[in-house]
Amino acid sequence: MKNFALIGAAGYIAPRHMQAIKATGNELVAAMDPNDSVGIIDSHFPQAEFFTEFERFDRHIDKMRRKTDGRRVDYVSICSPNYLHDSHMRFALRSDADAICEKPLVLNPWNIDGLLEIEKDTGHKINTILQLRVHPSIVALRDKVRAAKRDTKHEVDLTYITSRGHWYLQSWKGNLKKSGGIATNIGVHFFDMLHFIFGDLQQNLVHHSGDTKAGGYLEYENARVRWFLSVDVNDVPEAIRAKGQRTYRSITVDGEEIEFSGGFTDLHNRSYEEILAGRGFGLEENRTAIATVAAIRNAELTPLQGDYHPFLKK
Repeated sequence: MKNFALIGAAGYIAPRHMQAIKATGNELVAAMDPNDSVGIIDSHFPQAEFFTEFERFDRHIDKMRRKTDGRRVDYVSICSPNYLHDSHMRFALRSDADAICEKPLVLNPWNIDGLLEIEKDTGHKINTILQLRVHPSIVALRDKVRAAKRDTKHEVDLTYITSRGHWYLQSWKGNLKKSGGIATNIGVHFFDMLHFIFGDLQQNLVHHSGDTKAGGYLEYENARVRWFLSVDVNDVPEAIRAKGQRTYRSITVDGEEIEFSGGFTDLHNRSYEEILAGRGFGLEENRTAIATVAAIRNAELTPLQGDYHPFLKK
Protein backbone atom coordinates (compact mmCIF):
# COMPACT_ATOMS: atom_id res chain seq x y z
CA MET A 1 0.00 0.00 0.00
CA LYS A 2 1.25 3.47 -0.92
CA ASN A 3 0.65 6.72 0.95
CA PHE A 4 -0.69 9.71 -0.98
CA ALA A 5 -0.97 13.43 -0.34
CA LEU A 6 -3.23 15.61 -2.46
CA ILE A 7 -3.01 19.31 -3.33
CA GLY A 8 -6.19 20.99 -4.52
CA ALA A 9 -8.69 18.91 -2.56
CA ALA A 10 -11.60 21.32 -3.11
CA GLY A 11 -11.22 21.34 -6.89
CA TYR A 12 -13.57 19.84 -9.47
CA ILE A 13 -11.26 16.96 -10.42
CA ALA A 14 -10.01 16.04 -6.92
CA PRO A 15 -12.78 13.47 -6.18
CA ARG A 16 -11.68 11.41 -9.19
CA HIS A 17 -8.19 11.25 -7.73
CA MET A 18 -9.49 10.30 -4.29
CA GLN A 19 -11.58 7.57 -5.88
CA ALA A 20 -8.58 6.31 -7.87
CA ILE A 21 -6.37 6.23 -4.78
CA LYS A 22 -9.01 4.19 -2.98
CA ALA A 23 -9.78 1.92 -5.95
CA THR A 24 -6.11 0.97 -6.26
CA GLY A 25 -5.92 0.00 -2.57
CA ASN A 26 -3.89 2.95 -1.34
CA GLU A 27 -4.27 5.58 1.37
CA LEU A 28 -4.70 9.35 1.31
CA VAL A 29 -2.90 10.56 4.43
CA ALA A 30 -2.87 14.35 3.87
CA ALA A 31 -4.64 16.91 1.72
CA MET A 32 -4.38 20.65 1.22
CA ASP A 33 -6.54 23.43 -0.26
CA PRO A 34 -6.97 27.09 0.73
CA ASN A 35 -10.72 26.49 0.32
CA ASP A 36 -12.16 24.37 3.14
CA SER A 37 -15.17 23.03 1.19
CA VAL A 38 -13.70 19.53 1.19
CA GLY A 39 -16.36 17.37 2.83
CA ILE A 40 -15.97 14.96 -0.09
CA ILE A 41 -12.89 13.63 1.71
CA ASP A 42 -15.22 11.91 4.21
CA SER A 43 -16.56 9.71 1.42
CA HIS A 44 -13.11 8.32 0.77
CA PHE A 45 -10.53 9.00 3.49
CA PRO A 46 -12.08 10.54 6.63
CA GLN A 47 -8.84 10.00 8.59
CA ALA A 48 -6.74 12.11 6.22
CA GLU A 49 -5.10 15.21 7.69
CA PHE A 50 -6.25 18.44 6.05
CA PHE A 51 -4.59 21.86 5.75
CA THR A 52 -5.71 25.20 4.35
CA GLU A 53 -2.23 26.73 4.55
CA PHE A 54 0.50 25.41 2.29
CA GLU A 55 3.21 26.17 4.86
CA ARG A 56 1.58 23.90 7.46
CA PHE A 57 1.03 21.22 4.84
CA ASP A 58 4.68 21.48 3.79
CA ARG A 59 5.82 21.08 7.39
CA HIS A 60 3.57 18.04 7.90
CA ILE A 61 4.83 16.29 4.76
CA ASP A 62 8.43 16.99 5.81
CA LYS A 63 7.83 15.56 9.31
CA MET A 64 6.37 12.42 7.75
CA ARG A 65 9.39 12.16 5.46
CA ARG A 66 11.75 12.17 8.42
CA LYS A 67 9.87 9.54 10.42
CA THR A 68 10.63 5.83 10.21
CA ASP A 69 7.12 4.52 10.94
CA GLY A 70 6.23 3.83 7.30
CA ARG A 71 3.86 6.80 7.00
CA ARG A 72 5.99 8.88 4.64
CA VAL A 73 4.30 10.06 1.47
CA ASP A 74 5.06 8.07 -1.69
CA TYR A 75 3.00 10.13 -4.16
CA VAL A 76 1.65 13.68 -4.27
CA SER A 77 -1.45 14.07 -6.46
CA ILE A 78 -1.76 17.59 -7.88
CA CYS A 79 -5.21 19.01 -8.67
CA SER A 80 -4.43 22.68 -8.09
CA PRO A 81 -5.01 25.56 -10.58
CA ASN A 82 -2.99 25.19 -13.78
CA TYR A 83 -0.40 27.89 -13.09
CA LEU A 84 0.57 26.24 -9.78
CA HIS A 85 1.27 22.79 -11.24
CA ASP A 86 4.93 23.51 -11.91
CA SER A 87 5.61 24.65 -8.34
CA HIS A 88 3.64 21.80 -6.78
CA MET A 89 5.43 19.16 -8.85
CA ARG A 90 8.74 20.58 -7.70
CA PHE A 91 7.49 20.44 -4.11
CA ALA A 92 6.50 16.79 -4.51
CA LEU A 93 9.87 15.69 -5.87
CA ARG A 94 11.83 17.67 -3.31
CA SER A 95 9.67 16.03 -0.62
CA ASP A 96 11.11 12.66 -1.71
CA ALA A 97 7.89 11.61 -3.45
CA ASP A 98 6.74 11.02 -7.01
CA ALA A 99 4.11 13.33 -8.50
CA ILE A 100 0.83 12.64 -10.29
CA CYS A 101 -0.29 15.83 -12.03
CA GLU A 102 -3.60 16.70 -13.66
CA LYS A 103 -3.75 18.25 -17.11
CA PRO A 104 -2.41 20.59 -18.29
CA LEU A 105 0.97 19.59 -16.95
CA VAL A 106 2.35 23.15 -17.32
CA LEU A 107 1.46 26.24 -19.35
CA ASN A 108 4.59 26.44 -21.52
CA PRO A 109 6.89 23.80 -23.04
CA TRP A 110 10.06 25.27 -21.53
CA ASN A 111 8.70 24.49 -18.07
CA ILE A 112 9.10 20.81 -18.99
CA ASP A 113 12.86 21.28 -19.37
CA GLY A 114 13.17 22.60 -15.82
CA LEU A 115 11.11 19.72 -14.45
CA LEU A 116 13.34 17.21 -16.22
CA GLU A 117 16.25 18.71 -14.28
CA ILE A 118 14.37 18.32 -10.99
CA GLU A 119 13.66 14.68 -11.83
CA LYS A 120 17.36 14.16 -12.49
CA ASP A 121 18.37 15.90 -9.25
CA THR A 122 15.92 14.03 -7.01
CA GLY A 123 15.64 10.63 -8.67
CA HIS A 124 11.85 10.89 -8.50
CA LYS A 125 9.33 10.86 -11.34
CA ILE A 126 6.51 13.07 -12.55
CA ASN A 127 3.49 11.15 -13.85
CA THR A 128 0.68 12.85 -15.74
CA ILE A 129 -3.00 12.22 -16.32
CA LEU A 130 -3.47 11.81 -20.07
CA GLN A 131 -6.66 9.86 -19.64
CA LEU A 132 -7.71 9.66 -23.29
CA ARG A 133 -4.58 7.67 -24.06
CA VAL A 134 -5.99 4.78 -22.02
CA HIS A 135 -9.54 4.99 -23.41
CA PRO A 136 -10.21 1.74 -25.35
CA SER A 137 -11.92 3.52 -28.26
CA ILE A 138 -9.03 5.96 -28.69
CA VAL A 139 -6.42 3.19 -28.49
CA ALA A 140 -8.38 1.21 -31.10
CA LEU A 141 -8.55 4.25 -33.41
CA ARG A 142 -4.81 4.86 -33.07
CA ASP A 143 -4.09 1.22 -33.94
CA LYS A 144 -6.43 1.43 -36.93
CA VAL A 145 -4.73 4.60 -38.22
CA ARG A 146 -1.26 3.10 -37.80
CA ALA A 147 -2.25 -0.07 -39.64
CA ALA A 148 -3.90 1.73 -42.56
CA LYS A 149 -1.91 2.40 -45.70
CA ARG A 150 -3.23 5.46 -47.52
CA ASP A 151 -1.87 8.26 -49.65
CA THR A 152 -4.08 10.98 -48.18
CA LYS A 153 -4.51 12.31 -44.67
CA HIS A 154 -7.60 11.70 -42.56
CA GLU A 155 -10.10 14.55 -42.41
CA VAL A 156 -11.01 15.27 -38.77
CA ASP A 157 -13.48 17.65 -37.12
CA LEU A 158 -13.22 18.16 -33.35
CA THR A 159 -16.04 20.02 -31.59
CA TYR A 160 -16.21 20.31 -27.81
CA ILE A 161 -18.66 22.62 -26.03
CA THR A 162 -18.88 22.33 -22.25
CA SER A 163 -21.12 25.13 -21.00
CA ARG A 164 -20.07 27.14 -17.98
CA GLY A 165 -21.96 29.83 -16.06
CA HIS A 166 -20.95 33.41 -15.33
CA TRP A 167 -18.71 32.19 -12.48
CA TYR A 168 -16.22 30.76 -14.96
CA LEU A 169 -14.68 34.04 -16.11
CA GLN A 170 -14.63 35.36 -12.53
CA SER A 171 -12.57 32.39 -11.31
CA TRP A 172 -8.92 31.59 -12.00
CA LYS A 173 -10.12 29.64 -15.06
CA GLY A 174 -10.99 32.93 -16.75
CA ASN A 175 -7.56 34.43 -16.07
CA LEU A 176 -5.26 33.79 -19.04
CA LYS A 177 -2.10 33.90 -16.91
CA LYS A 178 -3.50 31.34 -14.46
CA SER A 179 -5.41 28.93 -16.71
CA GLY A 180 -3.63 29.41 -20.03
CA GLY A 181 -6.90 30.24 -21.77
CA ILE A 182 -9.72 28.18 -23.19
CA ALA A 183 -7.62 25.93 -25.45
CA THR A 184 -5.30 25.04 -22.57
CA ASN A 185 -7.94 24.62 -19.90
CA ILE A 186 -10.53 22.49 -21.70
CA GLY A 187 -8.71 21.40 -24.84
CA VAL A 188 -5.23 20.20 -23.96
CA HIS A 189 -6.19 16.55 -23.51
CA PHE A 190 -7.94 16.57 -26.91
CA PHE A 191 -4.83 18.00 -28.57
CA ASP A 192 -2.78 15.30 -26.85
CA MET A 193 -5.25 12.72 -28.17
CA LEU A 194 -4.85 14.02 -31.73
CA HIS A 195 -1.05 13.80 -31.47
CA PHE A 196 -1.34 10.32 -29.91
CA ILE A 197 -3.49 9.07 -32.80
CA PHE A 198 -2.21 10.98 -35.83
CA GLY A 199 1.48 11.61 -35.17
CA ASP A 200 3.67 14.70 -35.16
CA LEU A 201 2.16 18.17 -35.49
CA GLN A 202 3.10 19.95 -38.72
CA GLN A 203 0.92 23.09 -38.85
CA ASN A 204 -1.02 25.13 -36.30
CA LEU A 205 -3.36 27.94 -37.41
CA VAL A 206 -5.75 29.87 -35.14
CA HIS A 207 -8.89 31.41 -36.63
CA HIS A 208 -10.56 32.62 -33.43
CA SER A 209 -9.37 33.06 -29.86
CA GLY A 210 -11.46 34.59 -27.09
CA ASP A 211 -12.31 34.21 -23.42
CA THR A 212 -15.09 31.68 -24.04
CA LYS A 213 -14.29 30.03 -27.36
CA ALA A 214 -11.50 29.29 -29.80
CA GLY A 215 -11.08 27.52 -33.10
CA GLY A 216 -8.46 26.72 -35.66
CA TYR A 217 -6.74 24.22 -37.93
CA LEU A 218 -4.09 21.64 -37.09
CA GLU A 219 -2.24 19.38 -39.46
CA TYR A 220 -0.56 16.20 -38.28
CA GLU A 221 1.41 13.49 -40.06
CA ASN A 222 -1.79 11.57 -40.74
CA ALA A 223 -4.63 14.06 -40.34
CA ARG A 224 -6.02 17.49 -41.17
CA VAL A 225 -8.04 18.77 -38.21
CA ARG A 226 -10.61 21.56 -37.89
CA TRP A 227 -11.27 22.25 -34.21
CA PHE A 228 -13.65 24.32 -32.10
CA LEU A 229 -13.83 24.65 -28.30
CA SER A 230 -16.31 26.65 -26.25
CA VAL A 231 -17.81 27.18 -22.79
CA ASP A 232 -20.68 29.27 -24.22
CA VAL A 233 -24.05 27.48 -24.06
CA ASN A 234 -25.18 29.40 -27.15
CA ASP A 235 -22.71 27.37 -29.21
CA VAL A 236 -24.50 24.12 -28.38
CA PRO A 237 -26.56 23.15 -31.45
CA GLU A 238 -30.14 24.36 -31.07
CA ALA A 239 -31.70 20.90 -31.38
CA ILE A 240 -29.54 19.62 -28.54
CA ARG A 241 -30.17 22.70 -26.38
CA ALA A 242 -33.91 22.14 -26.85
CA LYS A 243 -33.50 18.82 -25.05
CA GLY A 244 -31.98 20.60 -22.05
CA GLN A 245 -28.42 19.51 -22.80
CA ARG A 246 -25.62 22.00 -22.19
CA THR A 247 -22.70 19.95 -23.48
CA TYR A 248 -21.83 18.85 -26.99
CA ARG A 249 -18.90 16.70 -28.02
CA SER A 250 -18.25 15.42 -31.52
CA ILE A 251 -15.18 13.97 -33.20
CA THR A 252 -15.50 12.77 -36.77
CA VAL A 253 -12.82 11.05 -38.83
CA ASP A 254 -13.50 11.03 -42.58
CA GLY A 255 -17.13 11.83 -41.84
CA GLU A 256 -17.58 8.98 -39.36
CA GLU A 257 -18.43 9.83 -35.75
CA ILE A 258 -16.03 8.40 -33.18
CA GLU A 259 -18.01 7.25 -30.16
CA PHE A 260 -16.13 7.42 -26.89
CA SER A 261 -18.67 8.90 -24.48
CA GLY A 262 -18.69 5.82 -22.27
CA GLY A 263 -15.90 4.74 -19.95
CA PHE A 264 -14.81 8.20 -18.82
CA THR A 265 -15.58 7.61 -15.14
CA ASP A 266 -12.97 4.86 -14.90
CA LEU A 267 -10.14 6.54 -16.79
CA HIS A 268 -8.50 8.03 -13.68
CA ASN A 269 -8.59 4.62 -12.01
CA ARG A 270 -6.94 3.11 -15.08
CA SER A 271 -4.36 5.91 -15.17
CA TYR A 272 -3.45 5.27 -11.52
CA GLU A 273 -3.14 1.53 -12.18
CA GLU A 274 -0.69 2.22 -14.99
CA ILE A 275 1.30 4.70 -12.89
CA LEU A 276 1.58 2.31 -9.95
CA ALA A 277 2.73 -0.41 -12.34
CA GLY A 278 5.51 1.86 -13.63
CA ARG A 279 3.83 2.56 -16.96
CA GLY A 280 2.69 6.14 -16.38
CA PHE A 281 3.03 8.93 -18.93
CA GLY A 282 5.94 11.20 -18.10
CA LEU A 283 7.08 14.69 -18.98
CA GLU A 284 8.08 14.17 -22.59
CA GLU A 285 4.72 12.62 -23.52
CA ASN A 286 3.20 16.02 -22.74
CA ARG A 287 5.53 18.18 -24.80
CA THR A 288 3.63 18.24 -28.11
CA ALA A 289 0.25 19.08 -26.54
CA ILE A 290 1.75 21.78 -24.29
CA ALA A 291 3.61 23.31 -27.24
CA THR A 292 0.38 23.21 -29.25
CA VAL A 293 -1.72 25.13 -26.71
CA ALA A 294 1.09 27.59 -25.97
CA ALA A 295 1.30 28.38 -29.69
CA ILE A 296 -2.49 28.78 -29.88
CA ARG A 297 -2.38 31.19 -26.93
CA ASN A 298 0.22 33.42 -28.60
CA ALA A 299 -0.75 33.07 -32.27
CA GLU A 300 -1.78 35.81 -34.63
CA LEU A 301 -5.23 35.07 -36.05
CA THR A 302 -5.53 33.64 -39.55
CA PRO A 303 -8.42 34.89 -41.73
CA LEU A 304 -11.41 32.55 -42.22
CA GLN A 305 -10.46 31.02 -45.53
CA GLY A 306 -9.57 27.53 -46.66
CA ASP A 307 -10.02 24.93 -43.94
CA TYR A 308 -11.85 26.25 -40.89
CA HIS A 309 -14.42 24.79 -38.50
CA PRO A 310 -18.05 25.39 -39.62
CA PHE A 311 -19.05 26.61 -36.13
CA LEU A 312 -16.82 29.63 -36.69
CA LYS A 313 -19.22 30.92 -39.36
CA LYS A 314 -21.43 32.12 -36.49
